[in-house]
Order: sequence, then C-alpha cells, then structure tokens
Amino acid sequence: SQPTTYILFSRLSVALSQYAYLCVLAFSCTCDTSSGPQQFPAVQIDAGQGNVVMTDSNNYAYFLLGSQWYKMGSLTLKHVSVGPAGIWGVALDDRVYKYVAGSFVFANGQTLQQVDAGGDGQVVGVTDTSTIHCLKSTIASDYRKQSTLSWTTITGGLMYVSCSSKYGCWGVNSTSHHILDGLAVKVETGTDGSVFVVTKDGEVFQSSGKLPGKPGQTHSSNVSACYKSNTNTPIIGQ
Repeated sequence: SQPTTYILFSRLSVALSQYAYLCVLAFSCTCDTSSGPQQFPAVQIDAGQGNVVMTDSNNYAYFLLGSQWYKMGSLTLKHVSVGPAGIWGVALDDRVYKYVAGSFVFANGQTLQQVDAGGDGQVVGVTDTSTIHCLKSTIASDYRKQSTLSWTTITGGLMYVSCSSKYGCWGVNSTSHHILDGLAVKVETGTDGSVFVVTKDGEVFQSSGKLPGKPGQTHSSNVSACYKSNTNTPIIGQ
C-alpha cells in the first residue's frame, strides 16, 4: 500500500535546501521562491493567520516576528502548527501542548504524532497508528491552563493531516487509491483553499481542478516554477 491523496495535482519543481523559505503563489501561473528569514537548519514550518512557526533540528520551536526568529521556550517539539485556535505543538513523547502567554501548556487527554491548527478554530491531529482526533473549536480556543481535554475520534486513518477554514481538512493515508502518482508523505492546505502535497522523492504537487464537495470551486493547474522539497520539511500553508 502507498500514501495517497484524493485530488489531482499538478507537478511543481525547483530546488529547496534545509532553510525556512516563503513560497508566494500567484495566479499569473508562476511561483516566486524567495529566501525568507533564515533559521538553520529548519525541519518543519507552518503558517496561518499571518503568523509563521517552525521547528529546528534540535526540536526547538520558533516564531517569526518581522524578519527575526524567536525561540519559544525550552520545550522540545517534533511538530508545531499555528492557526485560528492559536499555536499547538507535539512533543517528542507525543504529548500535546498549546502556547499560552509565552509558554507551552500541556493539554492532557490525547497523545498525537502530528497536529494542525489551521481549521475553523478546531485542532485536528493523528497518532502513530493513524487514528484521527479532533478538538472542538470552543475547547481549543478557550484552553488556557493545564487540564484534561475531550477529543473526538474521527472515523478513518491518516498519517498526516492539514486543515483550512475554507475547505476543511486534507490528509495522507496508506490505501491504494491511485489519483496522485507516487508516494505522498505530506499535505498542506492554506486558508485560501490551496492544497499542496510532497512526495517521498521531494516533488511538490498543487491541486488542480474541482474540489470534492465544492461545486464550481477550481484551482489553477498551470503553475510553472515552485520548488522541490526535502521530504522531511513539510510545506507551509498560505
């Protein structure tokens, strides 16, 4: 079986080293890849609500303010995400945390391997056994001090998930559905509805055609120059 996604994607190419990069997509059918503020070596990056966060090879989290990266405490994280529900992260032991008033607060109730805060206020995550869990927006947004949270389990299995307030959540699973050729390892969706996928070979795909469940909604398929990504570096949402 192989990880796949459920929409046609147009192939994008260009080189990307292990830095934090900002990729600006334009409907003129070009992709401007410009070097953003550097924090080497960047391992994972996420953007939402006008904010950008990342983790480095030492598993420390950083927040971009202006043109400078600022370390977000001493907690080591393997994944961090920012969105309408705030900044959420997953530690090396799979514990979930929310960044509140300058520090990460432990959110008891569910362990995860990856979390996404880009949805419509809710927080969604997956475990190392590919189970999917969601934290309601009212709970996620109001969380301020350590307590046990009630997560809702969602039917299905995903290895990676990314959510948008505009077009819902997208994920990578391990079935044999053959729409996107190759092995997908990461997926990201932006608040503007754009969906991107990274394959195991570091190739990046952008959504093309109509989105399921959204009649009349389309995406540009003729983007000529984006980048080839290190597969360990998830692409960022817009």
